[in-house]
Parts: sequence; structure tokens; C-alpha cells
Amino acid sequence: MSSVNLLTLPATEVASQIARGAVSAEDYVRACLSRIEEVEPEVGAFAHISPDYAIDQARNLDRHRLEGKPLGPLHGIPVAIKDIIDTEDFPTEFGSPLFAGRRADRDAAIITRLRAAGAVIIGKTVTTEFAYFYPGKTRNPHDVERTPGGSSSGTAAAVAAGMVPLAIGTQTNGSIIRPASYCGVYAAKPSKGLVPRTGILPLSETLDVAGPFARSLPDLALLLQAISGYDEDDPETRPGMVPDFPAITVENFPVEPRFAFVRTPVWDKAEPEAQRAFEKLAESLGENCVRIDLPEIYADAWDIHRTIMYAEMAYNLGGFVDRGGEAVSEVLRNLIAEGRTITAVAYQKAREEARELARSLVGYFDHCNAIITPAAPGVAPKGHSTTGSPIFSTLWTLSGLPTLSLPLLTGEDEMPLGVQLVGGPRDDARLLRNANWLVNKLNPPKTRRKRA
Repeated sequence: MSSVNLLTLPATEVASQIARGAVSAEDYVRACLSRIEEVEPEVGAFAHISPDYAIDQARNLDRHRLEGKPLGPLHGIPVAIKDIIDTEDFPTEFGSPLFAGRRADRDAAIITRLRAAGAVIIGKTVTTEFAYFYPGKTRNPHDVERTPGGSSSGTAAAVAAGMVPLAIGTQTNGSIIRPASYCGVYAAKPSKGLVPRTGILPLSETLDVAGPFARSLPDLALLLQAISGYDEDDPETRPGMVPDFPAITVENFPVEPRFAFVRTPVWDKAEPEAQRAFEKLAESLGENCVRIDLPEIYADAWDIHRTIMYAEMAYNLGGFVDRGGEAVSEVLRNLIAEGRTITAVAYQKAREEARELARSLVGYFDHCNAIITPAAPGVAPKGHSTTGSPIFSTLWTLSGLPTLSLPLLTGEDEMPLGVQLVGGPRDDARLLRNANWLVNKLNPPKTRRKRA
């Protein structure tokens, strides 16, 4: 099989072929490296990559298979890692010159799990500065004049450009869902506590999550399975069995799911073309979709989120900013300054209000299986000084509910427009199954990629 054809296959299929010896891990890694060499100069998805090291990992995995040893579910599959996640074998620099050349003493918990699953850690992807708003070098593979989103900029772009089949990002506001929408790939912001954050740069302990990116829903489920589960060093995780996400994703439904098309208090921030696309989507689902406008009590969510995030980021990043001076962007310095003005009373009040809003959202899932809402205000904005607005992710991040970005729609210039699907509390497995039904129902054509 040619390297070009190999790159078009889902990761689930390639993993199966590697396991039975039809394809070697080395051949697949070399195909990915060839694609990276082709498009990386224009897309700029990677902060660090080592072709020789990637090939060495693949060769070791091929020997492992030939020796008849047990294979993990990701055996031989390259995974790219956002550059705020610690890796022993690559620098982790947080998108900042302050940490140039920094190397962690040990892998993050999810990296340990990826290695155990047989993944090839192919490199570190570009993040915005300290995973906030100041953009890095990455461009959108569909149109390099547009942003890929942030802060998981390189993560989304690497998957969208066909450089890697799978990648890991993080979200504190909209940093998984928004870039996935802009770049036209699948992504999951898991329920808080499903994926351990040990070894990941903390921005906001209340809000931070890590999650997978992929080019298909089964691939997304495969990667989520590999990184989920209890970790004693992350108190948000819980002991217990992780659901079989890949199997549940493709289960047949006893009855068709019901969706709620939800317009939040920031619906007017969606671009007109995006509003029309979502209205049409809801209409196409007929009796499988009800329409809900959230009441104005939810309008406070954006201020609540800001209070929590700014206070916790000031605590976690303030020392770096103080030492960095002018080497730190003005946008981050301003955030830290504002965060330091937030009183303990205001912070604690915001956290309690966040819990109340999360509890009140649970009732909506008595009437639907999942919520449909925009992943972003519209398609990726033109220009490289912005990563776009996370406004359509804020409420769901604050509530800790699981969300997916599904590349089901297109907008201006055939650019991707993601559908955000929101599930009930810790109901990630059913959310994946609902998403699979929706994808098959709509059966969208493949989004056209403008080759970088």
C-alpha cells in the first residue's frame, strides 16, 4: 500500500493492519513523517519533532510484535502532543521563550498511558503562549491566511493537515472545541475528572481538561479510551472502570436519540451564516430535535468563568509573568493583573455559582440525549493576530459537561464549521454514541482541504 493511501485510512484500521502484520509501524510512521515534511513549512503545527526518534520507536514496536508480545490498542500509531504536556524525550516549553529547552523529569500521566497502549510519540505541537490567547506560528491547513484557533493550535492543524491521525490538546475555555471547529476535525473535551492532568501545565484547576483530536469518531473514541482513568496524583479523577468507548460509540440504538438545539444567551454572537446553518440543521432532524432558548440566568456564566479562570491563572502563572517581564505578552500580563484584583470572597462566590449552574443544566437531559449548539461563532477568522472567540464553549467548560466538536457543516469559502454536541454529567460514552448516530444521519461529504 502506498504511503498516500495509508494516510487516508482511519487510525483504527491502521492499528488493525499493523497488529496482523499487513503494515509495519515503521512504514506508517515514515508516511506521516513524509507528510509532515511536505506541509509543515507552511502550516507550522510542530514546536518539536524528531524523525529519527519517531522511527526508532516504530522499529522497537515492530520488534515487539514479531516477538509475539501483547499489543496495545494504539500499537504503532503516531500521536502528537500539545506543548504544555510533559514528555521526557521532548522539550515542554509552554509556548514561551521563558521555558526554551525545558525538559521534564518524567512523562505526564497521559503520556505514560499512550506509551503503554503502543503509541509513537511523534512530537510536540504548537500552543499559544501558556495556553492563553497570544498566538504561535501555526496556520489553518484549509486556508493559511486564517487562524487555526487556540490554544491547541498545532494539535488541531496537525490532524487536519494529515500529518498525524491522532493528537492531544487541552481546554480551559474553548481550546479544544474551537480549533477543532476551525480546522474541521473531531475533538472531545471530556468530562472533568475523566482524563488525568498530572504533568500538564496548570492554568485553572477548576476548569482545565485534556482531550483527544482525530479525523473520525471511532478514532477519537480509541484515543479517549487510552488516556482515561483514575490517577492518584489528580484528585479530580475517580477509581472505577473506564467505559469501552470504541464499542459503545458504534452500538445500535434501541430508539433514535433526541437532541435539543440550544441557543444560549450569547446566540447573537454567532455569525449570520452560522445561525442559518444551525437552524437548518435543527430543521433537518425533524422530530429528533427540539429547540430550547436558555433563560437569562445563564448569562452570568461568562463572568463567572472569567472570575475563576483569571484568579486561578494569576495564582499559577503570576510568578512566571513577574520574572518574564517584557518577554511575556501584554495580553497575558493584563490577565494576571486583573486576576490579582479578584478577592477571595468573589472567587469563592463564583465557584459556588458555577456549581449551581452546572446542577441546573442537568435537568435538560431529562428531555434529550444531547445538546446541539455552535462550537464557535463562525468559520476561522482571517489573520494571524487572533485565535478567535471561545464564547460558545464557556458555559459548557464551566459546567464540566462533556462536549464534542463534529465537522458536520461548512461556511464561508467552504471553511469548516463545527457542531458542538454536549452530553450529560460524566456521560461521555453515550455522548459518543449519540454523535455517531448524528454523523451517520447527516452523512456529510468530506470537507475539502485546501492543501497547504
